[in-house]
Amino acid sequence: MTVTGIILVAGNSTRFGKNTNKNFEKINNKYIIEYSLDEFLKNDNINDILIAAKREEFEFINKIISAKNNKPIRLIEGGKTRQESVFNCICKTNADIVIIQDGARPLIKQEYINKCIETMNKYCGATIAVKSKDTIKISNDDGVVINSTNRKNTWIIQTPQCFKRDILLEAHEKFKNNEEITDDCMLLELLKKDVKLIEGDYENIKVTTLSDINLVREFLKC
Repeated sequence: MTVTGIILVAGNSTRFGKNTNKNFEKINNKYIIEYSLDEFLKNDNINDILIAAKREEFEFINKIISAKNNKPIRLIEGGKTRQESVFNCICKTNADIVIIQDGARPLIKQEYINKCIETMNKYCGATIAVKSKDTIKISNDDGVVINSTNRKNTWIIQTPQCFKRDILLEAHEKFKNNEEITDDCMLLELLKKDVKLIEGDYENIKVTTLSDINLVREFLKC
């Protein structure tokens, strides 16, 4: 089966606090986006890579990828939302499988990629996740608790996420512009398709604020 890797860097980084795209910050002299890109480039299961980005950032990204030519890399204009960016990418590939990575998760591992792709032999979708360490409460709009989740069955979702492309495309087309959807697993849930959770680790954080940069540096020392 053919596999396309998708890296998402088209967000606004509104919580980062620097009025810049967090994916282009450097950690240990390497751009954050490069950590995911290099792991995709190293993986023998991935045939090509699409990067969803803002049009005005294409020139900068092209400078980053200019020396990375061991497999095809294409830039795709991202949308206003994560959902739109993924949709734009899956419309530009005919691969059997797509594996989607947040560009701002620099601690991706080869085992995450391989396990996600291997799971496609049995499931239509899979995602790296970790079990919640905390008790999670569900509230109403007034902040009043409705119920609590069972902690042993409550997971925090990460990336990469992996899908059979035809199923994911069907879900995107059917549930387009649904503002309640925050990741692609939710789309498959709406289609009543099983999504397999693959246990990762708590170091696989997403850089959201400036303080996360130092945390990633510490994890990289380990």
